[in-house]
Formats: sequence, structure tokens, C-alpha cells
Amino acid sequence: MDQLFNQKKIEEFENALDLNFDDKILVQRALTHKSFPNENRTLNLKDNERLEFLGDSVLSLSVSTYIFNTFSDLPEGELAKMRAVIVSAPILADVAKRIELGQYLFLGKGEEMTGGRERDSILADTMEAIFGALYLDQGFTAAADFILHLLKVDIINVAEGNHIQDYKTMLQEVIQENGSDRPEYEVVDEEGPDHNKTFLVAVKLNEDSLGSGQGSSKKEAEQEAAKVALNKLNKLD
Repeated sequence: MDQLFNQKKIEEFENALDLNFDDKILVQRALTHKSFPNENRTLNLKDNERLEFLGDSVLSLSVSTYIFNTFSDLPEGELAKMRAVIVSAPILADVAKRIELGQYLFLGKGEEMTGGRERDSILADTMEAIFGALYLDQGFTAAADFILHLLKVDIINVAEGNHIQDYKTMLQEVIQENGSDRPEYEVVDEEGPDHNKTFLVAVKLNEDSLGSGQGSSKKEAEQEAAKVALNKLNKLD
């Protein structure tokens, strides 16, 4: 069973975002990266990965419902494209940086020393974990209201075509325009210790390599591989 070990940081986080969790353990868990319990086993803590899984669905349903009601003239395909961009890791990481989420994370020393508080993959995953925690604590309506408040500017930008590029989605759209199968991503190499890994990912179409990319997470490496593939296909400005 988790214990509440840093109430001050949790209160600072809640105050900064105008939140008030009934269950403080939930918000603490949402802010806990897996590297922290690994280095503090005596605290018997759980990390935020299960909450991230739940929060991903809460985020998707919240955004889907909003754009379905707001953009009533858009067909299913356009709504799906819009949602994919809005809920993408680059946008979630950007939101996390705007609210200075990094300062509230519970990280292991190794992750801290290698820039974990600013790492896009960690920030995006933590955002989803927070959404999951809020859903469990206060229900869907409260979670959806919070999500849409944070993403309001991004939803407008996406609707107007001004947004962070999600290269994986762009590549998939280019490939599907030609009637081809979906691209597949494969980790071909990993280097470094658990707290500071580098991943090499290749993107393939029907076993043909389109490109490869490196990153500090699989998601980052996949985005870089997709960007390389788009460049090869002359689909980037």
C-alpha cells in the first residue's frame, strides 16, 4: 500500500492547477515515474503506468466527445485525424511544459540527472496518468472539464492547422492515400542503462525499410523514424 511521503509537493501541484484530490495517494502515484520506486523500495510505492493506461482512454473520450459536438460538419475521417493530433505525445508534452509539470515529478536520481524532468515522453505519459487519477477521484465530467481546459488552445490550433507535427500520423496518412498497409515500427537496438536508454527504431512498410530514428524513448524514436521516412518521400516542407 502506498504511503503519502511528500504532501508539500502534492499541495503545490494541486494549487498550481486549481485541483483538489480527495485521495492524495492517487495524485502522488500519478506524479511518480517508475524510476522513483525502483530507487526507493523501502517506501513500497507504485508508479504511474497503470494510471497512464486509464488516462489515455479518458483523454480520448473527452476529446472525441468535444470535437464531435463542436465540429458537427466534419466527417468521421476528419474527426479521427483531428483527435489523433490533439491527443498525441508532442502536444501532451507541450501542455506539460506550459504548466511546468516537470518540477512536481517524483523521479529516480538517475533519471533526474539525465534530464527526465524535461523529457517529452515522461511528461506526456504523466499527463495521461493525471487524467486517469482525476477520473478515479472525481469522475468523468471533472476529468473531461480539466482536460478540455488544458487543451483548449491546442484544439483551436489543430482546427486551424497550426499545431505541433505528429510525424507518425502524417506518415500513416501519406501511406494510406496510396492504398497501402499501415507502417510498422520495430525496435532494432537499445543501448544504455534502464534510466538512460537510447532506442533505435525502424519504420517499415511490407518489410521494406522507410527510415530509422533514435530517441530516449520508443515513442520519440518512432516519431524521428517517421520524420526521416517523410523526408525520403519528399512530404515535408
